[in-house]
Amino acid sequence: MDDSAARAYELGFRSLDRELSERTLPVEGEIPEWLSGALIRNGPGSFEFGGRRATHWFDGLALLRRYGFEEGTVTYTNRFLRTDAYKKAARGDGASQFASGGGSLRQALRWLRSFGPPESTDNANVHVARFGEHYVALTEAPRRIAFDPTTLETRGEFRWRDDLPEHLTTAHFRVDPHRNETIGYSTELGRSPAYHLYRVPNDRPSRELIASVPAEGPGYIHDCSITESYVVLVETPLRTAVLRALLPHSEGLLGMLEYDENRRSRFVIVDRETGSVEADPRVSPFFTFHHVNAFERDGGIVLDLVGFEDDAIVEALTFEALSGDAFEGAPNGRLLRYRIDPETEAVDRSRRYDGGCELPTVPRSVRARPYRYAYGQVTDRPGANGLAKIDIERETATEWWERGVYVEEPRTVQRPDGTDEDDGVVLAPALDTKRDRSMLLVFDAETLTELARAPLPHAVPFGFHGRFFPEL
Repeated sequence: MDDSAARAYELGFRSLDRELSERTLPVEGEIPEWLSGALIRNGPGSFEFGGRRATHWFDGLALLRRYGFEEGTVTYTNRFLRTDAYKKAARGDGASQFASGGGSLRQALRWLRSFGPPESTDNANVHVARFGEHYVALTEAPRRIAFDPTTLETRGEFRWRDDLPEHLTTAHFRVDPHRNETIGYSTELGRSPAYHLYRVPNDRPSRELIASVPAEGPGYIHDCSITESYVVLVETPLRTAVLRALLPHSEGLLGMLEYDENRRSRFVIVDRETGSVEADPRVSPFFTFHHVNAFERDGGIVLDLVGFEDDAIVEALTFEALSGDAFEGAPNGRLLRYRIDPETEAVDRSRRYDGGCELPTVPRSVRARPYRYAYGQVTDRPGANGLAKIDIERETATEWWERGVYVEEPRTVQRPDGTDEDDGVVLAPALDTKRDRSMLLVFDAETLTELARAPLPHAVPFGFHGRFFPEL
């Protein structure tokens, strides 16, 4: 293993026990004074539960991280969610259910009776969202935790006031700034599995059902896309097979996932107004975690996502695999474009960037609309993770790399009075293995020139996702 990769594994998956509040960070360079608001990120922060260690990256205890911006300065706060999972971990019990739970016949039978997790974890360590006036931490289990967006203190469980079925749910809500609503979905397992698509209006924390679509598999669906008129789900061959809970050594949700290489991937295109399935074409099998963006053009749908040949990436993120060569042994995702004709169900596929990439994002103003630029983590160089600005139309890219620096998920913030899509900044947390600490990087969104870096006082474990909230 490369020395940087070895250090990245040691630091990026080491439990953190230090919480800080409103710590002003030193800034090397200059942060634009117009940048105002907060980037709040989520991810695992501790992997030890008594004398036991989690077996998968996805199972660490939820740690929120907040970067507050005002007049060229940045403050940092981090805090664990005080959940039932957190209390159990303090007693030495496991925290989550993705890969570090289960493993007994009794537990397996409970999964079978419930057609899914019998007692869903509240370890909401994947993402964050805002519903009405509530700021909420999310995971793929149907339990959500509200928190204070300034102090990050836990406020308690956030519950929808409806009876929409959900054994699994999305942590990737799609915010549509043009229609002032957020789109989400849940997965119902059982004898008649289904995907339930819904909207959440910006002005109230309530769900309105768009459609219930029969599921095939059902598939493990991590993300979705929206256009002006449609919601797009991608049902890959990675399916949730509840009976696998009976297999020896089956642990958590990971043990229930089964990749059927003979099953084709399915696009499910649902009209946002009528709820009708407009098309569900099939294509050669592939797997995806994250979508980039989608939009409508010339009567068709253009969908961009990060695709993998199969589900090997899921196993590659276990600690057994990561301890060998950190992320260097993980397969690389590819930025793929699918053009879908809803009438004929013809699908055309092309690659838009030849590098390995993940954790993509686009500027807020072009979400669900035609766009040109995508930003993402670049993964195919030993000893570092980089950052790329990808020109989707011209199929060119600008990249930023630094030896020993592992960039995480970027987020874009557009200049308040800017008109161009890339007029603003890119915020990217990163682990600096040379200095044994994390930092926040600030880039010019047009040129990808580094404007500033703000070192943290410690190394924060690798996180997952976050959002920028300009109102904070």
